[in-house]
Amino acid sequence: MTTHAAPTVAVTPSIRPSVTVPEPMAGNRYFYSAAALLMLVIAVVGFGRFYFQGLAYPGRPLTPPIRGLVIAHGVTMSLWLLMLVLQPLLVATGRRRVHMAMGWVGATLAAVVVVTGVMIGCSFARHMPPDAKMWGIAPMDFTIVPLGAIVIFAACVALGIAWRRKPALHRPMMLLGTLAAITAALNRIDTLNNLYLGTVVDAVFGPFLFAVVLGAALVAARSFLQRRLDRPLAVGAAVVLLMMVCMWHTATTPAWRAIASMIAG
Repeated sequence: MTTHAAPTVAVTPSIRPSVTVPEPMAGNRYFYSAAALLMLVIAVVGFGRFYFQGLAYPGRPLTPPIRGLVIAHGVTMSLWLLMLVLQPLLVATGRRRVHMAMGWVGATLAAVVVVTGVMIGCSFARHMPPDAKMWGIAPMDFTIVPLGAIVIFAACVALGIAWRRKPALHRPMMLLGTLAAITAALNRIDTLNNLYLGTVVDAVFGPFLFAVVLGAALVAARSFLQRRLDRPLAVGAAVVLLMMVCMWHTATTPAWRAIASMIAG
């Protein structure tokens, strides 16, 4: 009986092209601290009269009924910004346990910022002259700006705390919440705002233009340092900045005026 050997088939191993992921640049680990430091500088410039003269914008005394609230809010927000600079540095230098312990201090500061910010926003219209104008609209309408910003801050920080074990989500949320809150300082830098007041750009973005510019710049800088798009930061920034613009276009609607009237009492 003759047996025939089975033909051998040469198997060529499949070769998969290797994908090279660009290495992040050296300064990438310090991005969030640098961004927070920039926001701290913006706060000092925008609220310079408050920090150095104890005055409200544009140089008037702090409103007596809410003077204590304004001081508490300003001091707490300043401490929050300092925490935002410190916390990423602790991670970058390997002090994660200290970072986690300090996290609850930051959460407490954020809670005080939200409570005092809402209280100030709610009393804002009551203590402004009826014929006053804020960014060309009545104080009652303008209340959507401080209240909306503090609501965005609260939502982003709450998400950041919920995602505290997911750094890729945690860090963008903390930064974007602060970006929303820092619009109050940007609104008080006349040198910037006089560049576009009364233009078509003003009609579209209102007091949020430089928050949009800053948000876009932060996304671009982070993506450049990472050598790829930071999707959580980019998507989060797009949502936050769109919410700001939508708020501005809601300010003079009858629906918001009815809500603002109830808030102001």
